[in-house]
Amino acid sequence: MKIGFTTSFPVEIAFAAGHTPLDLNNIFVTQNAKKLVEKAEFDGYPRNVCSWIKGMYSVILEAEIDAVVGVVEGDCSNTHSLTSTLIDKGIKVISFSFPHAKNREKLEDEIFKLETYFKVKHTAVLKVKKRLDEIRKKLIYLDELTYLQNKVSGLENHFWLVNSSDFNGNPDDFEKRLDDFLAKAEKRTPLKSDFRFGFLGVPPIISDLYDFLSENKINVVFNEIQRQFSMPFLAKSLTDQYLQYTYPYSIFDRLEDIQQEIKARKLDAVISYSQAFCHRQIDNILIKKYVDVPLLTIEGDQPGQLDARTKLRIESFLDMLRY
Repeated sequence: MKIGFTTSFPVEIAFAAGHTPLDLNNIFVTQNAKKLVEKAEFDGYPRNVCSWIKGMYSVILEAEIDAVVGVVEGDCSNTHSLTSTLIDKGIKVISFSFPHAKNREKLEDEIFKLETYFKVKHTAVLKVKKRLDEIRKKLIYLDELTYLQNKVSGLENHFWLVNSSDFNGNPDDFEKRLDDFLAKAEKRTPLKSDFRFGFLGVPPIISDLYDFLSENKINVVFNEIQRQFSMPFLAKSLTDQYLQYTYPYSIFDRLEDIQQEIKARKLDAVISYSQAFCHRQIDNILIKKYVDVPLLTIEGDQPGQLDARTKLRIESFLDMLRY
């Protein structure tokens, strides 16, 4: 079965049950994203709802997804209503929650319920985790090639880390392609840039953002949430792994990780990205307060390319850094 999911969850369980987990966000943004948004709006989704939600809705209806894991706590509150409209369309929905208080027992209960639903033993899940951790170690190395050796671009780093949320539904094939990429990247001459940037927030809906930054001699050496999707913690237990995963929990968990990585990667500045109509925009208040390097906030709405206003803001920010 193809199991779509709205944001990262314990994919180890779906793989252990013999299914193919697929990150709906990745399918949406690599398809004709604007048409997918329009389809959802034609079906009644409001204009002032996040484009990712509308895109996922349309993907599920068009991509022959057999069931959907909806993360109803720890991600977008709109997921509740999304899953309701999917149920009305006859789509099977499985709910999963990350307890906001990072309660170990509650998270263990959620993992157990998911294992029970998929009829899989925890020992089988841990076996899959061990296999996926082998790939995750290689992604850690890819990240090091990005910020230590400057041999991997910010866009490439983004691509591999964001796709590790589901390993494109095929971990073996993903690993083979990753091995080929790493072998080539190791032989590269280090990239030259004027600035080392971090990218904070959810992956952008803007298709040419990294290209524009690169054209302006910016090397993105830290992709915050994409790195979290890659589960770089290598925790022994599944529960520990998803407790260390910062995205579903408090902004203060994210800030602790961000502050550590700013120092470790010697960042000159960061871009804090947020999606239009997203509650996480409020988190920017605290990100601005506690991040101690120059920071530029940008917002994305519809899928597509950078608009002239955002380009001008980035260029003005660079002028400030230079002078």
